[in-house]
Amino acid sequence: MKNVKLVIEYDGTLYSGWQKQKNALTIQEVIEKVLYSVTGEKINILGSSRTDAGVHARGFVGNFFTSSNIPSEKFKDVLNGRLPNDIVIQESKEVAMNFHSRYCSKGKTYSYTVLNRPQRSAIGRNYSFYYRKKLDIDAIKEAMPLIIGTHDFSAFKSTGGSAKTDIRTISNFEIAIKNDYLIFYITGNGFLYNMVRIIMGTIIQVGLGKIESQSVKDIILSKDRNMAGPCLPANGLCLEKVYY
Repeated sequence: MKNVKLVIEYDGTLYSGWQKQKNALTIQEVIEKVLYSVTGEKINILGSSRTDAGVHARGFVGNFFTSSNIPSEKFKDVLNGRLPNDIVIQESKEVAMNFHSRYCSKGKTYSYTVLNRPQRSAIGRNYSFYYRKKLDIDAIKEAMPLIIGTHDFSAFKSTGGSAKTDIRTISNFEIAIKNDYLIFYITGNGFLYNMVRIIMGTIIQVGLGKIESQSVKDIILSKDRNMAGPCLPANGLCLEKVYY
């Protein structure tokens, strides 16, 4: 028996997120079916997080236990030969038996991409949130540092999550501007249900002048979901990296 770690890249457009569901197609289900076809084992992949429907990943991490004689580093090639084009295993390797992709994680970096121009994009529609009204980048940059730190992020979560505590630490929040695309990168030790998408909805409201930059601090302190901005669509969100 060995423990194999996978680094997985996927386009989440056609899937209902990572975790298996009874009546929807998910990333986990697709990979597990391929694993069964090559090992003959009913394998349960442990995932580093539960990405929602439509969310993408460049560095999702999973791990599974197997008695297969396939070398751990070869699982990457074996699986990629059978997986659909929108799921790719970037790395496979053997890890310690006590490694757990979720519980051993020290943190994650997500990106959220916003297309801010008068016309939408045909090609990039599945990978960015389109917003046509001009955003105040200076106001956004003023608000972003207020998210950094250890806070109770109750105001930035949707109902339905199972977290034992709403306290999280955000260590970095930055923006990269590439032509009409605003790409936000946020790193933390963990994230609540829809937390990044609600933070981004709040940041967009700041960019529109509907929320004052310094009011982000008050929203955090309020712990009131109604004070924060909307939850933006999933297609702009991408899990970039998981840290161990």
